Amino acid sequence: MDNHGRGPGPRPEGPAAAPDETGPTGPLPYEGVWRFTAPAVDVSVPQARHAVRDLLLRQGVPVSDEVTQGLLLIVSELVTNAVRHAALLSPMLAVEVAVGPEWVRVSVEDNHPYRPTALEADHGRTGGRGLLLVREIAREAGGACDVAHTASGGKVIWAALPLKHAQLP
Repeated sequence: MDNHGRGPGPRPEGPAAAPDETGPTGPLPYEGVWRFTAPAVDVSVPQARHAVRDLLLRQGVPVSDEVTQGLLLIVSELVTNAVRHAALLSPMLAVEVAVGPEWVRVSVEDNHPYRPTALEADHGRTGGRGLLLVREIAREAGGACDVAHTASGGKVIWAALPLKHAQLP
């Protein structure tokens, strides 16, 4: 993964949303935007999840275990959706992780033009509720989730969660 600095894209609303908002000494050591691409195939799901987990650890992002687990589940769901529903028109997908001083955002982009909606729970069906799950995880954490069209005609689905700073001993 390459660090491309602060890139454009969806950001959570609130005081930490401004892209240039930093403390008086500049960005924190863990702040930045990382983006990587992967083929839209099943093996990319665990690879994306592991890459995001490793990035958070390597950068020293002060994120709680609960938020980390939520983020990893969100990445799994979004990459799975791209693999299952967009691969025909989008053989590649992109995963982006953006970390600000008070939030972390994960997004998955593909080139399929269909913009999904969260389905309501249908207990007679298996599957089909990934976006609903993503929205609930984001909501419960105090974050946000949305779907947007890209300039290339595809879509990006993102979820942003607040960082829960670990308590120092």
